Formats: sequence, C-alpha cells, structure tokens
Amino acid sequence: MGKIKISLREFETRIQKLKEKMEERKIDALFVYGDEYRKENLRYVSNYWPIFERGGLLVGKNTDPIVLCAPEGEEVAKEMSVWKDIRLLPDFLCVTVPDEIEYPLAHYSSFRKLAQELRDKGELKTLGIVGRDAMPVDLFRSIEEAFQSETVDCNDFLFELRREKSGDEVACLKEAARIADIGFKAMMQADLIGMTELEAAGIAEAAARKAGAEHIIFQILGSGERTHRIVGRPTDKVIEDGDMIMCALAVQYEGYVATCEMPFAVGNYSQETKRVIDVLVKALKAGIPYLKAGVPMKEFVKAVKNVYEEEGLSKYDVYPPLHGIGCAEAESPYPDEKTEAVFKEGMTVNTDISLFGLPGGSNRIEEGFVITKDGAVSLSPFVDACCREWR
Repeated sequence: MGKIKISLREFETRIQKLKEKMEERKIDALFVYGDEYRKENLRYVSNYWPIFERGGLLVGKNTDPIVLCAPEGEEVAKEMSVWKDIRLLPDFLCVTVPDEIEYPLAHYSSFRKLAQELRDKGELKTLGIVGRDAMPVDLFRSIEEAFQSETVDCNDFLFELRREKSGDEVACLKEAARIADIGFKAMMQADLIGMTELEAAGIAEAAARKAGAEHIIFQILGSGERTHRIVGRPTDKVIEDGDMIMCALAVQYEGYVATCEMPFAVGNYSQETKRVIDVLVKALKAGIPYLKAGVPMKEFVKAVKNVYEEEGLSKYDVYPPLHGIGCAEAESPYPDEKTEAVFKEGMTVNTDISLFGLPGGSNRIEEGFVITKDGAVSLSPFVDACCREWR
C-alpha cells in the first residue's frame, strides 16, 4: 500500500478549478499567500509549507504555477512542492527580524520580473490575491507597486474549493485522526496524578509523533481549575486527585489537521465533574443524527443547545458546537442556530461541544466526521468508543 497523500492529479485539478474561477471573475493572474502559520491555502495549491519565511504561488490564465519562496526554504520547497518552477524573492525572507539578511548564493527574482513574465503571455489588468488578510501591509504594497494591476480579494476562491473534500483528503484526515487518537489515548491512560500538565502533554505529543504526526498544530491542556481557560496551554501545574482534565490534541498529517478531545477526570472526582461529562456526551448524541447530507446545519446546533437548555446550563455555552476541518484545524463551515445552508456529501466537520465555567470544571468534545448521504462517519474511533463506554 502506498503512502496516504494528495496526488499530483488532484493538485492539477485544483489549479484547473482556480483557472475556471479566474475566467468567471475576469482575473488575469492569481497570487496565493502563505507562511508558517497561515499555511493552509498555499499548502492546498502547491503542497509547500514555509518555515521561518513567507511563500506564495503565482499562476496566470496562460501560465503554469510558479512557487515563490526565500533562500533558506528553497530546498524545502523543492522537496515538498508538486510544482517544479520555484523562484526566490527577497520579500519573503525570515519574518521575525528587521535586519537585512545576506544570502550570497541566492539567485533572486522579483515581483516586477514575474509581472513582466505574465504580461509576455497575455493581459495582466487584474491580479487576484488569496491571503491578503494574512500578509503584512508592506508586502501587499510591494505587490501592488510591482504588478501595476487592479488587485481583487479572492479568498472566497479557496474557501469554496476547500469546503468539500475528495477521497484523498478524507484519507489524510482519517490518518491524522488515527494519529491523534493514539497520542490522546497514551496520555489519558497514563497515571497522571502527580505529573505536571507539561509532562502529560509530552506523553501525548511523543506518542503522536511516533505514530506519524507531521506536526502538532497545538495541544490545549488544563487540569482542575485551569480547565476554565478555553484555550489554555499546559503549564507546570501538578495534576491532583479528582482533577478534571481538558486536553485537545490537534495533529497534522500531509497538511490535514484532525483534533481529538474527550473529557475525563482522574482519581476520585466529584459528582459535579461527572455531570459536566454526562451533559457533553448527551449533547453529542443528540446532535449526531443531524450530521447528514441535505440537513440544514442549524439543526445540529439547535439539537446541542436544546440539551443545554433542558439541563439548565445554557449560560455556560460560549460558542457554536461545530466547525469544518481540513488544511486548517478550524475552517468553513462554522454554523450557528441561524445557518440555513445544508450539509453536503463530502464535507468534513469537527464537533466542538463545550461548556465553560461550571463548578465541576470546563470541557469539550472534539470528534471529526465525514458527511455522507446516510449520515456521519466518525474519523475518531477512540472518542466514539469513550462516549459509548461513558453512556
């Protein structure tokens, strides 16, 4: 069996779909921005993921994709990118220092040269930009000045394409979830009482890396009173008998991110803590039947919130209980009680069923699903098994 990954053919299809959108909107060229932190769009169109530096992909109506990077990332780009045309730009140098770094072996291109190259093969009146919201204003101004074209925000091009997933994408998400399950299970089954939160986090991350994680996007971990921090990082706090544990492990595999999170407590925990977990599991069970192609997204949200209302806990509900997943840990859709849009076959979503501020502790359940015409297929067998056992 070959490695689970996105095929070259799929990347070619993505570029073709982008060119079709460019034709519809009369966009002559498209610039897709990415960096180490806002990597999702660039990874989606090229498979390149910068480290320290910035990156981009430039494609014209009549040209093949050009991957843009900086000198330190050149070999990484050659290793990762599915496109062979790679150019270096001084504008993309290390993002964390103001100094001008000299790279004597670098052979730079420039935005002006790239613009002229596109003009040699057709009009360049309009430049679409994906990721303008993520790039520095100085970089955007450099692009505007060099290309001398009308610039158009084209973020919607990628958001729309990324919303529904192919078989390759689902396979990558399933593998990411499998790895996240392994890491979370290793941490959950360890004897945590007396450990620091940092030690507990290390157990999960080590197991996930060993199982094939490309990257740990984040790990949220809090115990006892620290569970009330909605996105708290692990600290040197010692885990004590009876503590609620809130841990979310977000694993990246081949550019795709899945999160595993199951509420649990250690040792002799209170009935108040047990009730928090009871209600979260009950809310998940109530919502799952609505994760089905053709069903309005708001119905899932309402089903979860109805449980909170029945239990008298609505005041502890701080944000919507579902979001999309893919090249980002959270992406569209992110529905609320008013969302009329329906689930479509091939969408991938992640529950984010949470309660914060209760006397027994705060927590959430995060479990990934693939939407099908017959219902939702769990990406995370471990979370599903924990919920069934708890019930």
